[in-house]
Parts: sequence; C-alpha cells; structure tokens
Amino acid sequence: MHFLLDKVFFNNTVQDWTIAVGIVVGTIIGVAIAGGAVIRSLKKAAERTVNHYDDILILAVEKFIFPLLYLGGIYAALSYLTLPPKADKVIHWLLLLLYTYFILRIVTGVIQYMVTSFLSKQEGGDTKQKQARGFIIIAKFVVWVVGFVFVLDNLGFNVSAIIAGLGVGGIAIALAAQTVLGDLFAYFIIFFDRPFEIGDNISFDKEQGTVEYIGVKSTRIRTLNGQLLICSNKDLTNARVNNYRSLSKRRVVFKIGVVYQTPAHVVAALPDMIRDIVTAHEQVEYERGHFIGFGESSLDIEFVYYIMAPEYKTYMDIQQDINLTILRTFEQQGIRFAHPTRTLYVQEQAAK
Repeated sequence: MHFLLDKVFFNNTVQDWTIAVGIVVGTIIGVAIAGGAVIRSLKKAAERTVNHYDDILILAVEKFIFPLLYLGGIYAALSYLTLPPKADKVIHWLLLLLYTYFILRIVTGVIQYMVTSFLSKQEGGDTKQKQARGFIIIAKFVVWVVGFVFVLDNLGFNVSAIIAGLGVGGIAIALAAQTVLGDLFAYFIIFFDRPFEIGDNISFDKEQGTVEYIGVKSTRIRTLNGQLLICSNKDLTNARVNNYRSLSKRRVVFKIGVVYQTPAHVVAALPDMIRDIVTAHEQVEYERGHFIGFGESSLDIEFVYYIMAPEYKTYMDIQQDINLTILRTFEQQGIRFAHPTRTLYVQEQAAK
C-alpha cells in the first residue's frame, strides 16, 4: 500500500494527489452541507421580515460567496501539489481572474442595490431609478477599470507606466471629445441637482413637452405636437428651463374693452358681473377686477383669477367656458365689445 502511495506522477506522489482531490471534494461537500443549512436559516429569517436586505444577502451567498469558497478549496488543493513553474503561474493567473471577477460582481451589485434602494424610497422612485441607469453604468465601468488595473498589477505589469500612459491618452481624448464630456458632466448635474426628472413637463427655447428619457449624453422629450425631441444634456443645463412639475395653479390675466358709449353705471357693474361668472367654477380662485383706464378705442377693465389645476387641458377648458359665458352675458345685456376704430370729423368751410 505504501509502495502505491509513494509512486510519483507529474512531480507528485499518489498520496499528494489523493490529498488534493480530498481537499476539493471535502470543500464541495462541506460548502454544500454548511451552506445549505445557512441558506435555510436565512430564508426562515427572511420570512419574518418585510425588508429586502435579507433577500439580497441570500442571493449574494448563493451566487457569489459559494463560488468563492469553491475556488478557495481548489486553490488550497493546487497549492498542496508541486506543479511546474509555468503551470503554477497559469493557475495563479486563472484563480486571480476568477476571484477578481466575483469580487467585482459583488461590489457592482452592492452599488446598484444601494442606489436603487435609496431612490425607491423617494417620491416617484420608479422614474428616478430609470434616470439613475446611466449613473449606475458609469459607476460599474469605474469599478471594472479599477479591478482591471489591480489584475495587471498582480500579474507583474508596470501599472505606473500604464496609468501614466492612460493619463496622457485621457488628455488627448478629452480634448477630442469635449462635447461628449460636456454632456456627461451635464448628466451628473441633472442627476444630482434634479432640475427635472422623467415624467416632468418642461419648456425651454420655445419648446415644451414631457421628459421621457434621460441618458448619459442626451435627453428625450415628447413635445406637445407628438414629436420626439432629442436634446444634448449640455444644451438643457445651459438653457433656462421651466418645470411645471410643482405647478399647483395657473394664473389668468385678461382684459375686456367696451365701447366708449357704454354708460358709467354699466362699466362700474362689470367687475362684479365677471366675478360672478368666474367664481361659478369650483376650481377657480378669483383675485381682482378693475377698470384700469381709457384706451384709444375702449374702456379697459382688467381681471385676474387662478385655475386650481396644473393640467394644461383643464386650464384651457375652464378658461374657454368662462370666455363663452362672458360672451353670452354681454349679448344678453347688450354690452358691446370695443374694437380699434377711428372717427373722422370733417368741418366744411362756409362759402365766401
């Protein structure tokens, strides 16, 4: 028996190979048994809670922690064996890549979960999570770049020279792609400062519409005409943007001009008449009505009221109904609207 165990294959005895295989098998069995018990305990605990943190922990253990433990068993088994330098180097590289991959997946997963969990607790969480997709992509990219540099450093490459080269190349790229970088920084301004969000109705540069998508470079806006307007983020942050999201009421200011032949007592009664028409609507708040002056062709009366509804269609419907009611009332009362007129007086000279 000892003679068989002492036989050498590929620089290792049968006993060494047996121990290495035992380490791998023992790791697999141990992780499966202990891990199964841990998962069952976590699932029972998760059933008694309402948050999702324990669900994320269970998923992380199953998808990432277990593979790392398996890789640890394989690494321990291979370390026990005497391998050729080249084979040992290749195995070291492969295990380093696999370990780095799983660790980076854990880090990026945690970042994504933290961002989405934070935004989901806020008002309009679904739309904010859509808006954060670009930020999450950039964060993941940075993490993977750092992981790539870490791997290169452990593989023996001169990372300092690589970073210096990337710095020079980054300056060249930055100069060549100033517009793209400007849009990227503008995206971060939109994401953190939140001048508008997905679903907001905004207007800028004589355009108005609803924000449908906020990307890393551009923002898509559905205009009132139905067309899709694609704007660069930099143009939006540089423009004066009106956001109607927090609009609770709309102000209406209008003037009525009546002819100069209108009696004074009728002009004096017009503010109360219009006030009764305006306040007949439940969603309207009347502010004032005054005879403000003498126009070139009319006696001018100004009115101000608020429509207590942010929707543009409701605003126009109520305003239209008020205008039609005023028109019908004036027809019934025989009150004439003024329009630009000129009266020409011709004086005849007596014949001599």
